[in-house]
Amino acid sequence: MVRKGELEQMHSSVAQTLDIVGDWWSLLILRDAFLGVTRFDDFHRHLGVARNILSARIKRLVEREILERQRYSDRPERFEYVLTERGGQLWLVIAALRQWGDHWIFNGEPTPFLITHKDCGGEPYVAYICGECGKELDGSHQTQWSPNLGEDDPDAGFWELQKGRSRPASYAQQMDTPVFQHECGMESTA
Repeated sequence: MVRKGELEQMHSSVAQTLDIVGDWWSLLILRDAFLGVTRFDDFHRHLGVARNILSARIKRLVEREILERQRYSDRPERFEYVLTERGGQLWLVIAALRQWGDHWIFNGEPTPFLITHKDCGGEPYVAYICGECGKELDGSHQTQWSPNLGEDDPDAGFWELQKGRSRPASYAQQMDTPVFQHECGMESTA
């Protein structure tokens, strides 16, 4: 069984990203940072997390260059925590989580946050776009995920076994197109 600290050793960008931001406090700290919160006491007041846990999570986010510690007062010495360029790129993750929660948890009810485009006032949404044809993809049944591993990679055998397995009937019935077929017609290699 893989422990959290071992995720950074896995040959997976998802696992390694989860190693950095994969607990709920880190994700909520990031959400608040995107909403403009920068000071420790403000994170603490808004999230209600124990100070030692908040301190450990912020320290980790600073060590992993997601947040940057900046002094804002010399007497007393005080710091604020602002998103780095690397951290700012995680807005898509937070926006996708918000979008999923708005749809599946709030399900038409008023949501806690509104996000609008400053220029036109429209509501943006997170989308997965094909880099070749520009088509918006709406599910994993429209894409093919293939491991990009060498033959000597320890995961190569595992993924080779998965290729031949069929999906449960309940999964296939949910999809309006065959599993792993890209709708734009572009061929993918497995």
